[in-house]
Amino acid sequence: RWLQQQTQPGTWTQLSTEQQKRLAALGVQPDQAPAPTPPPAPAAARATKGPSKAQTAFQRGLAALTQWVEREGDRPVPRGAVVEVDGETEPVPVRLGVWISNMRARREKLTTEQLAALRHLGMKWA
Repeated sequence: RWLQQQTQPGTWTQLSTEQQKRLAALGVQPDQAPAPTPPPAPAAARATKGPSKAQTAFQRGLAALTQWVEREGDRPVPRGAVVEVDGETEPVPVRLGVWISNMRARREKLTTEQLAALRHLGMKWA
């Protein structure tokens, strides 16, 4: 039963390359060759798909921070602050305090453009 299971195309693709080589050396082959996995799309092709989920979330947070600065000025953003920004169809609530905390914790992963945008809005840690 185990040997029959290993020859199933779905199981065969889940085996590591080393496991596949060892089974092949014993004369075990998949029932039918699995379709090759397509290589990852080049960066240029991914760029045409539009912004990623993380980029969209950053832009939404930046819009909320912009609204906060326009409305409240230099006042620090409390952790529980929620700002509604315009979404595609209706306003979207953004937990601005949590977003700022996350951005501060992940500042090493932010691009220079993102850091510059945050600095421009008064985030001294950026």
